[in-house]
Amino acid sequence: MLDVNEIRKYLPHRYPFLLIDRVTELTEGESIVAYKNITINEGVFEGHFPHYPVFPGVMILESMAQACGVLGFKTMGKTPEDGSIYLYAGADRVRFKRQVVPGDQMFIEASIVSEKRGIWKFQCEAKVDGKLAAVATIMCADRSV
Repeated sequence: MLDVNEIRKYLPHRYPFLLIDRVTELTEGESIVAYKNITINEGVFEGHFPHYPVFPGVMILESMAQACGVLGFKTMGKTPEDGSIYLYAGADRVRFKRQVVPGDQMFIEASIVSEKRGIWKFQCEAKVDGKLAAVATIMCADRSV
Protein backbone atom coordinates (compact mmCIF):
# COMPACT_ATOMS: atom_id res chain seq x y z
CA MET A 1 0.00 0.00 0.00
CA LEU A 2 2.83 2.47 0.84
CA ASP A 3 6.33 2.10 -0.54
CA VAL A 4 9.40 3.61 1.13
CA ASN A 5 9.05 6.92 -0.75
CA GLU A 6 5.49 7.35 0.53
CA ILE A 7 6.51 6.27 4.05
CA ARG A 8 9.12 9.05 4.05
CA LYS A 9 6.27 11.58 3.67
CA TYR A 10 4.87 10.47 7.05
CA LEU A 11 8.08 9.86 9.01
CA PRO A 12 10.90 12.36 9.55
CA HIS A 13 13.41 9.48 9.93
CA ARG A 14 16.11 8.90 7.34
CA TYR A 15 18.97 6.45 6.83
CA PRO A 16 20.18 4.78 8.97
CA PHE A 17 17.16 5.17 11.25
CA LEU A 18 14.19 4.67 8.93
CA LEU A 19 13.10 1.20 10.02
CA ILE A 20 9.99 0.57 7.92
CA ASP A 21 10.45 -0.70 4.35
CA ARG A 22 6.83 -1.08 3.24
CA VAL A 23 3.26 -0.78 4.50
CA THR A 24 1.11 -3.63 3.20
CA GLU A 25 -2.18 -2.75 4.94
CA LEU A 26 -3.52 0.42 6.50
CA THR A 27 -6.99 1.24 7.74
CA GLU A 28 -7.04 4.84 8.96
CA GLY A 29 -8.28 5.11 12.54
CA GLU A 30 -7.75 1.38 13.10
CA SER A 31 -4.62 -0.54 12.14
CA ILE A 32 -1.47 -0.98 10.07
CA VAL A 33 0.70 -3.84 8.84
CA ALA A 34 4.25 -2.98 7.78
CA TYR A 35 7.52 -4.81 7.39
CA LYS A 36 11.25 -4.37 7.75
CA ASN A 37 13.75 -6.49 5.90
CA ILE A 38 16.58 -7.37 8.25
CA THR A 39 19.90 -7.50 6.36
CA ILE A 40 23.44 -8.21 7.50
CA ASN A 41 24.47 -4.91 5.87
CA GLU A 42 22.92 -2.87 8.69
CA GLY A 43 25.54 -1.08 10.76
CA VAL A 44 24.03 -2.25 14.03
CA PHE A 45 25.34 -5.77 13.37
CA GLU A 46 28.95 -4.57 13.55
CA GLY A 47 28.52 -4.34 17.31
CA HIS A 48 25.41 -6.42 18.15
CA PHE A 49 26.89 -9.05 18.06
CA PRO A 50 29.70 -9.46 15.51
CA HIS A 51 29.89 -13.27 15.74
CA TYR A 52 26.17 -13.84 16.40
CA PRO A 53 24.15 -10.99 14.83
CA VAL A 54 20.85 -10.28 16.59
CA PHE A 55 18.63 -7.30 15.77
CA PRO A 56 18.47 -5.30 19.03
CA GLY A 57 15.20 -5.24 20.97
CA VAL A 58 15.29 -1.46 21.10
CA MET A 59 15.37 -1.41 17.28
CA ILE A 60 12.36 -3.75 17.17
CA LEU A 61 10.52 -1.32 19.48
CA GLU A 62 11.54 1.63 17.30
CA SER A 63 10.28 -0.21 14.20
CA MET A 64 6.93 -0.71 15.93
CA ALA A 65 6.83 2.96 16.98
CA GLN A 66 7.52 4.06 13.39
CA ALA A 67 4.64 1.93 12.12
CA CYS A 68 2.46 3.59 14.78
CA GLY A 69 3.70 6.98 13.54
CA VAL A 70 2.61 6.26 9.99
CA LEU A 71 -0.81 5.08 11.20
CA GLY A 72 -1.21 8.13 13.45
CA PHE A 73 -0.18 10.64 10.81
CA LYS A 74 -2.41 9.03 8.16
CA THR A 75 -5.34 8.95 10.62
CA MET A 76 -4.87 12.64 11.53
CA GLY A 77 -4.33 13.67 7.90
CA LYS A 78 -1.01 15.30 8.85
CA THR A 79 2.64 15.02 7.86
CA PRO A 80 5.86 16.26 9.48
CA GLU A 81 5.96 18.84 6.69
CA ASP A 82 2.79 20.37 8.20
CA GLY A 83 4.77 21.20 11.36
CA SER A 84 3.68 18.16 13.33
CA ILE A 85 5.93 15.64 15.02
CA TYR A 86 4.98 12.33 16.57
CA LEU A 87 7.13 11.64 19.63
CA TYR A 88 7.69 8.34 21.40
CA ALA A 89 5.99 8.78 24.80
CA GLY A 90 6.35 5.31 26.31
CA ALA A 91 6.22 1.55 26.01
CA ASP A 92 4.43 -0.83 28.37
CA ARG A 93 4.09 -4.61 28.59
CA VAL A 94 7.13 -5.12 26.35
CA ARG A 95 8.06 -8.77 25.80
CA PHE A 96 10.56 -10.34 23.45
CA LYS A 97 9.62 -13.84 22.35
CA ARG A 98 12.29 -14.77 19.78
CA GLN A 99 15.40 -13.36 18.18
CA VAL A 100 15.28 -11.42 14.92
CA VAL A 101 18.34 -12.07 12.75
CA PRO A 102 19.69 -11.13 9.31
CA GLY A 103 17.62 -12.66 6.54
CA ASP A 104 14.37 -12.25 8.48
CA GLN A 105 11.45 -10.21 7.26
CA MET A 106 9.88 -8.68 10.37
CA PHE A 107 6.18 -7.86 10.06
CA ILE A 108 4.75 -5.23 12.39
CA GLU A 109 1.06 -5.12 13.23
CA ALA A 110 -0.29 -2.18 15.21
CA SER A 111 -3.79 -1.12 16.14
CA ILE A 112 -5.07 2.02 17.83
CA VAL A 113 -6.23 1.43 21.39
CA SER A 114 -7.05 5.03 22.35
CA GLU A 115 -6.33 8.72 21.78
CA LYS A 116 -6.67 11.36 24.47
CA ARG A 117 -5.42 14.98 24.25
CA GLY A 118 -2.85 14.12 21.59
CA ILE A 119 -1.53 11.01 23.36
CA TRP A 120 -2.09 7.90 21.28
CA LYS A 121 -1.87 4.32 22.55
CA PHE A 122 -1.24 1.39 20.19
CA GLN A 123 -1.12 -2.37 20.65
CA CYS A 124 1.79 -3.77 18.63
CA GLU A 125 3.23 -7.12 17.58
CA ALA A 126 6.35 -7.97 15.59
CA LYS A 127 6.40 -11.34 13.83
CA VAL A 128 8.85 -13.35 11.75
CA ASP A 129 7.55 -16.25 9.67
CA GLY A 130 4.20 -15.84 11.43
CA LYS A 131 5.79 -16.39 14.85
CA LEU A 132 5.66 -13.73 17.54
CA ALA A 133 9.00 -11.95 18.05
CA ALA A 134 7.86 -9.08 20.31
CA VAL A 135 4.77 -7.41 21.76
CA ALA A 136 4.31 -3.96 23.29
CA THR A 137 1.84 -1.23 24.06
CA ILE A 138 3.34 1.93 22.61
CA MET A 139 2.37 5.52 23.35
CA CYS A 140 3.09 8.44 21.03
CA ALA A 141 2.44 12.17 21.46
CA ASP A 142 1.39 14.44 18.60
CA ARG A 143 3.12 17.80 18.98
CA SER A 144 3.56 20.92 16.86
CA VAL A 145 7.06 22.09 16.01
